[in-house]
Amino acid sequence: MDKITGMTIFTRVAKSGSFTAAADELSMSRAMVSKHIMSLESSLGIRLLNRTTRRLSLTEVGRVYLERCLAILEEIEETEASVTRLQSEPKGTLRISAPPFFGSKQLVPAIIEYGRQFPDVQFELILHGGLVDMIEENMDLAIRLDNLGDSSLVARNVGLSKLILCGSPDYFRKNGAPRDPEELKKHNCLVSTTLPPGAIWSFVNGEEEKKIRVEGSLQSNIAGAIRSAVIGGLGLAILPSYMVGEELRKGLLQQVLTEQLSASVAIQAVYPHRKFLSAKVSTFVNFLARKLAPRPSWDPWLKKA
Repeated sequence: MDKITGMTIFTRVAKSGSFTAAADELSMSRAMVSKHIMSLESSLGIRLLNRTTRRLSLTEVGRVYLERCLAILEEIEETEASVTRLQSEPKGTLRISAPPFFGSKQLVPAIIEYGRQFPDVQFELILHGGLVDMIEENMDLAIRLDNLGDSSLVARNVGLSKLILCGSPDYFRKNGAPRDPEELKKHNCLVSTTLPPGAIWSFVNGEEEKKIRVEGSLQSNIAGAIRSAVIGGLGLAILPSYMVGEELRKGLLQQVLTEQLSASVAIQAVYPHRKFLSAKVSTFVNFLARKLAPRPSWDPWLKKA
């Protein structure tokens, strides 16, 4: 029989001094209580209780065992209460994986603000350009851009970021601005290999969709490198507005073909399981969704497609 159950029943019998009283407290039959005590004594190879027709009493070893049982059961109760609080109260370390630029530029300010509300939560932020195995790396949460696709993971959309085709004023002075997607074949188009749309750019004019395979002098798995090259005047790129919103506002970059490029990239919070989600994960995801919706801070002033 279950040892913890046997210890619990033994302590109730010892405290009450009666099988019947213990059975009433535990909503069990007297026979079942007696069976658990006998099973416990058999597994230990010792007698815990002296039984007479009138009373029960603890043996010497029974008194020692009772003290240890009480200590163990109290520790179990405290442990269960502690992990229950972790589920209901935001606390502990939250391990988050995120793309480098989004993590440092957009996620860190959110972490600072959240931390003021929930000071018992600590963060471990891992930034890298590729996907991470959340189970293998023991991640609580990952921020991913674009759709998760087929996966056993759970994804929640917490925001959207417009895709912007942009270049520097200096680049446009030297090379002109494309007025039609076909003209992109004559431009130096820089490509992020880890963010959509990759090297095939889609444009919509009325009901007609046009896909252009672009080429250029730089590709990178780190979108921040493409952003730096665009700002430096090397070429054009399609980048999410959270990466270039400030530069567009300041005039360091200019957007082109705005009316024909109306796509957005989904910002997703991804976690391994939906069931028994910890308070630190659920509250942070909810906080992030409120912060990024309905329109995040980097988007309201952008030209509408």
